[in-house]
Amino acid sequence: MSIQSLLFRLGAGANDRKRDQVIPFPAGVRTKCNISYGPYGKTNLLDIYHPEAEGSYPIIVNVHGGGYVYGDKELYKRYCMDLARRGFVVVNPNYRLAPRWKFPAPLEDINNVMLWMSRNEHTLNADIRKIFMVGDSAGAQLTSQYAAMLTNPAYMARFGLQRPDSKIQLTAVGLNCGMYDTKSIAAGERKGIHLDYMGRKLSADDPRVDVLGHITEHYPPAHITTACHDFLRPAALPMLEHLQSKGIRCTLDMYGTEEDKSIGHVFHINILTKEAISCNDQQCAYFKEYL
Repeated sequence: MSIQSLLFRLGAGANDRKRDQVIPFPAGVRTKCNISYGPYGKTNLLDIYHPEAEGSYPIIVNVHGGGYVYGDKELYKRYCMDLARRGFVVVNPNYRLAPRWKFPAPLEDINNVMLWMSRNEHTLNADIRKIFMVGDSAGAQLTSQYAAMLTNPAYMARFGLQRPDSKIQLTAVGLNCGMYDTKSIAAGERKGIHLDYMGRKLSADDPRVDVLGHITEHYPPAHITTACHDFLRPAALPMLEHLQSKGIRCTLDMYGTEEDKSIGHVFHINILTKEAISCNDQQCAYFKEYL
């Protein structure tokens, strides 16, 4: 593991533990935890969070962030339970991390989550035909890429993956504080976190790396978010404009102010702040427009 990735893990871990010490687990949510969806042990476990009231709810699949080298479902449990309170069944998986597992391991795992969902409607107890996906930071990049794969059969075929049942479609996606132009990263100076994830052998000419080039008019509607002090803020507007150029319905919301530097990268995970509450309310409202 690179020094950059190690320092990122240590710093993010300290910040996340500090945040979660003061955030209670949301009430009014039923949980099913540590369900196996794939062959890779604890890295292929998922949780499911149901609203307390019985009903057939749409589904949100969460793809956690962490620079491809850090993070798991436990760090996103409070956030995902908070989404469930808004009227969704939320699926919250782990996936394999770099540097042990390199590209495209997380995408293979996300596909296995979708395959598992298509085979386990009884366990989900949700409306399998109404699926949304959210991701932040690296999770936003993975979400954007998997949405391209699922809506472009030729692109999915490049990965050699089995496409889930045709009833598995993405109704809309939430792309939070992400970066999206992976081809430029692969073609540039690959170092630190990106080297740990992509490795040295992955060619920048490998068509699997070119996410933006494989987005078609069938891509799902997208709600893109960022913050005034999100270090990936510069990536948000180009993604909006690229999707718009394809005729895809999408919107971009930015939160916080220049004066308040506390509202930065992945701010929406701290569900106690007014900015997170507003962001998560608006994203869920955006999703419900497509029900």
